[in-house]
Amino acid sequence: MLTARALLLDMDGTLVNSDAVVERCWRRWAIRHGLDPEEALKIVHGRQGYATMAVLLPDRPMEQNLAENRVMLAEETADLDGVVPVPGAPAFMAALASLPHALVTSADEPLAQARMGAAGLPMPAVRVTAERVGASKPDPEGFLKGAAELGVDPADCVVFEDSEAGIEAGRAAGMRVVGVGPRAAAFGPDVHVADLTRLRVESAADGTITLHVTD
Repeated sequence: MLTARALLLDMDGTLVNSDAVVERCWRRWAIRHGLDPEEALKIVHGRQGYATMAVLLPDRPMEQNLAENRVMLAEETADLDGVVPVPGAPAFMAALASLPHALVTSADEPLAQARMGAAGLPMPAVRVTAERVGASKPDPEGFLKGAAELGVDPADCVVFEDSEAGIEAGRAAGMRVVGVGPRAAAFGPDVHVADLTRLRVESAADGTITLHVTD
């Protein structure tokens, strides 16, 4: 059980299963650059594309990474084949409808709209997408900005994340982290769940949100 005053939600791997398209696009990119696709896929999750490129091609000018990232975002936005909700995500998002929550994603606004729409999930009114931050996860900027927009102290926020970079970002923001899915288990979140089916959300009159992990 965790208590909070706001929930900050990653998208890919947390609310939306987009692994199929992410892996298709990044495999093509890695092969074009003479890289091992399997090694590349170990680090792509959670970061903005330019930050992934900077890790994989450390000697390349950042301007080139930023330019290729724009191309990558367009490719990913156009490819929605296999994008589905994470199990339990529709009911989870419905439970949050009237509660303070925000989307904090490394996707840009068009990609976030496309994937949430393809998965049939409502788009939170408050969202921090790639265009709105100067640094990618694992930098905590996005989560701190989300908390500020909701008017909630970081210590009173709970982050939902699936990736190493995202979990590190949540911790760096001074927040507790629920790790979602198989990737998250290895990175020591405060609570780990296989998906969102076993989460129950309760709210109190004083604004407290209680998260129960059910058996």
